[in-house]
Amino acid sequence: MTFALASIVVLGVLVGLGLIARWLMDNPRRDLETGLFLKVAAGYARVFHGLKVVGGPHIPDTRSPGPLIVIANHTAGVDPVLIQSVCPFEIRWIMSMDMRLPAFEWFWTWARIISIPRGNELPATREAIRHVRRGDDGSGGVLGIFPEGAIERPDRQVLPFLRGVGLLIKKSEAIVLPVIIDGTPQVDPAWASLWRPSRATLTFKQPIDYRHSTLTPDEISADLRRRYLDWTGWPANDTHAGVIPGKGY
Repeated sequence: MTFALASIVVLGVLVGLGLIARWLMDNPRRDLETGLFLKVAAGYARVFHGLKVVGGPHIPDTRSPGPLIVIANHTAGVDPVLIQSVCPFEIRWIMSMDMRLPAFEWFWTWARIISIPRGNELPATREAIRHVRRGDDGSGGVLGIFPEGAIERPDRQVLPFLRGVGLLIKKSEAIVLPVIIDGTPQVDPAWASLWRPSRATLTFKQPIDYRHSTLTPDEISADLRRRYLDWTGWPANDTHAGVIPGKGY
């Protein structure tokens, strides 16, 4: 190989690496680690879970859409990965402390999970409201919540929505982006859904603005649950007989 040809090859490799790095850096945190995770997550969701997205135009097409709260029914441990894989913005998820498995502490920290200890919700609730109002750049952040507070068992039913969800929406003055999850692996423990293939569907509904509503926090939670019942046609499970976080995970 001549020196000129070798130089061209090296230049081509460097350009290729530069393009790959730029592709990976195109993410909400602007770092390679996050870019790699999100690209892998997107491929994993499409291939392993055959992910289908309905209502994609309702997803804000911006890195900073906040103040925004993403809510979804809870079907499996894989739920937040599937939702994040199709959103161009970073979602900070609220998670019960008894779901926070010590073996994955490095991941919970990296993902900036907001963990809520049962019986002592106030500090985490305040952190969640601050994040939604301000975000990382002062323009508002995105929060992810499963308002049922438990995984649906059996699936395709709607559990009662937690009263605190309405409070977060009211206090943060956030727009609400509802998501309906269906078709994920119905396995226990719930984290086993990460390695069980499926044919999952995410249906994004039109964002809801409660900022000028006269509804109380409790009424907002009830209104959202009513909407999920109407959208899905699934029965209401008023006994809250789902999987309690920490017990079925």
